[in-house]
Amino acid sequence: MQILSNLKPEKVFNFFEEISSIPRGSKDEQQISDYLLNFGKSRGLETIQDEALNIIIKKDATPGYESISPIIIQGHMDMVWEKNLDTEFDFKKEGLNLLVDKDFIKAKGTTLGADNGIAVAFALTILDSSDIPHPKLEVLITSDEETGMSGAMALDGNLLKGKYLFNIDTEEEGEIYVSCSGGNRTTFTIPVTYTTPIFDSFYNISIRGLFGGHSGMEIQLQRGNSNKIMGRILKAISDELIINLVKINGGSKTNAIPREGDALISIAKKDINLLNKIVTNVTKDIVEELRVSDAGVKIILTEIEKTKISKVMDSDTTHRVINTLFLYPNGVQRMSLDIEGLVETSLNLGVLTTEDTSVVLQSAIRSSVDASKALLTKKIATLATLTGCSFKQGASYPAWKFNPTSKLQAMALEVHEKSTGKKAGIKAIHAGLECGLLSEKLPDCDMISFGPNMFDVHTPEEKLSISSVQNVWKYLLDLLKSSKDYL
Repeated sequence: MQILSNLKPEKVFNFFEEISSIPRGSKDEQQISDYLLNFGKSRGLETIQDEALNIIIKKDATPGYESISPIIIQGHMDMVWEKNLDTEFDFKKEGLNLLVDKDFIKAKGTTLGADNGIAVAFALTILDSSDIPHPKLEVLITSDEETGMSGAMALDGNLLKGKYLFNIDTEEEGEIYVSCSGGNRTTFTIPVTYTTPIFDSFYNISIRGLFGGHSGMEIQLQRGNSNKIMGRILKAISDELIINLVKINGGSKTNAIPREGDALISIAKKDINLLNKIVTNVTKDIVEELRVSDAGVKIILTEIEKTKISKVMDSDTTHRVINTLFLYPNGVQRMSLDIEGLVETSLNLGVLTTEDTSVVLQSAIRSSVDASKALLTKKIATLATLTGCSFKQGASYPAWKFNPTSKLQAMALEVHEKSTGKKAGIKAIHAGLECGLLSEKLPDCDMISFGPNMFDVHTPEEKLSISSVQNVWKYLLDLLKSSKDYL
């Protein structure tokens, strides 16, 4: 049974529901890429699938639009896979369980993937149409945007001839984005030495109820980061008690603010009352600090049976992990002095995992200033050196620089006012849009980014506004129709 079949525009929502039935997590995009390949070929359209699973589908201009340079419509096929701990769901095998709640589309207990499934649905609807006027189109659907943009990095720019590009990967209706931050991913590895437990009592510390969110778009909201909060709790405990860590884990994506975390510790039986007192006191402080941003935060202390535990981290490792977490930078590092309200540089400590021989911290760094990005990366590398740990920088992607002479920006503003009766805003975004990489691959291409209202992306609370999809769909069609008057 189709959940979205009664929504308009019918084809847009039908395609959105169809792709929502296909597993399409980052680095797990073979099925969705093949679906898009078959979609284009079955309609007789020139379709390319490259080794990175990027898809390019080309469609000829409709009558009267043949003389205009091709327009690229661009989005990404992958989505962030996040679910609530109490949600039983296999992203690799199951389609999303969609639901409609008033003006919003959601998924039950999981991320929705409107970031960026709605762009794919828009593009497929246009490609499938026979009555939408447009110049020659090149639809580019990239892979792996959410975990490093490896699809855009691998793209052969020579496959595209378009001089104008609509990126449909922002989440605020009525705003035209014209610049974005660059970024990189980092991995910080703490070596672990294990020993035999010397204490009889084991307790699990759980953090629950944080709101989370997109590590770029919502980093300025100062929501709690479960990994940093865990470091703070453990520091408070270890300052007063002798403890050994057994394991520690939190978060699952570098580009999502971590909402939940767990740490298992070993303590002396005589210290149980003091442990409870310390956790109660630090919980009181954290709940008060996060009462606006994360009103539902909970810190839960649970006793665990010793029979299940055969080894613990030794004292040196325990303190190294705790002190590293406590000192590790996180959140907004600097605000832009050029654009009011824009975050210039930030870091999200998104993933914390205990492996066989190490504890691994994974982060996402973002900045609109390359020098600031490099400086923050160097600070983390220096912390690794000081603590006897190892550091690795992953793929880095560039910022998308503002183009003051953009014809596309001028068209977008005028058409928006004609289409909606409202003036659009021009914005820069503290997130890594693929426009940064694509502007290097396509140096002569004029670009803008826009999209419908979405909320709480990269979390199981993600929701997409139906009315906003309708508005932005009309705006996209008006842009294509008006292109012959501006471009």
